[in-house]
Amino acid sequence: MTLEETIGAIKADAEHDLSESSSAKEIEALKVKYLGKKGRVQGLMHMLKDSPADQRPLFGKLINDLKTTLEEQLNFACDRFERDELNKRLLTETLDVTLPGRRRFHGREHVILKMLDEAIEILSGMGFSVQYGPDIESDFYNFEALNFSKDHPARDMHDTFYITGDLLLRTHTSNTQVRVMESCEPPIRMIAPGKCYRNEDVSARSHVLFHQIEGLYIDKDVTFADLLATLEEFFVKLLHQDIEMRYRPSYFPFVEPGMEVDINCIVCGGEGCSVCKHTGWLEVAGAGMVHPEVMKAGGIDPEEYLGYAWGFGIERLAMLRYGIKDIRLFLEDNVRFLQQF
Repeated sequence: MTLEETIGAIKADAEHDLSESSSAKEIEALKVKYLGKKGRVQGLMHMLKDSPADQRPLFGKLINDLKTTLEEQLNFACDRFERDELNKRLLTETLDVTLPGRRRFHGREHVILKMLDEAIEILSGMGFSVQYGPDIESDFYNFEALNFSKDHPARDMHDTFYITGDLLLRTHTSNTQVRVMESCEPPIRMIAPGKCYRNEDVSARSHVLFHQIEGLYIDKDVTFADLLATLEEFFVKLLHQDIEMRYRPSYFPFVEPGMEVDINCIVCGGEGCSVCKHTGWLEVAGAGMVHPEVMKAGGIDPEEYLGYAWGFGIERLAMLRYGIKDIRLFLEDNVRFLQQF
């Protein structure tokens, strides 16, 4: 079969296939079959090379005419089928423009920041000013000024993220205590909210990153009873219910005497769960009377003034208030979890 006869045969086959097509998808397949890189029209170019030199201009024109004709016919048919399919959809599909739109989830404050702001508001209403300290702190303000001995376990790398020999990520917001004492004369009544970092194993109860509020009150005639009354009033207001609390003697370098504050576990009602280690109680704060050495480090005479201090984690309190059993959920960015608050 000559090249001219082959061109005529391809044209006839294309017209037949086109007449048998019934959808835009079939037309697209014909475009590939006839006009694609490996299509039948492209195959004619190989035959053109083997044709006599004096006939190549004629055959080249016939091939280009065929290609142009097929492109026009296929594009026209494709457009027609697409219009027909669109018209069918318009006849079968209806849109009620009076229906309300889909509700979208709006961004909102994270549950931890919400809890932190509420705690700050309560304590501000009780007369405490809000003070802030740096997240990257020196060993002096994070440990030494707070009466930590050089061999105290909290200085060990297992507890603290050290940046250099003297700089570290603060392990508590107590680092703000001495800074405020250095710059302010008593009476001092302050809280220090912020992030803390500890090199601990991540579990349902603890994380390497958490939020804390440090409280400090220094004045004349401050008593341990003032501390107990302040803590009880705060926790009742924050947790929105009457709660059962207990106090256990404990050692903290920056307070003397020191204690730990436990709250009857609201998650399990005191029956025991993974949050409270099946004891029915959850530790929420460390507190006590400010150690004389800490007062001296801040330039305050411990013979003239007394003070109390505490520190508690916001995540623990949020777990209690909302019945959350795993502290890791707060940092997982799970939208389904965050939408609940």
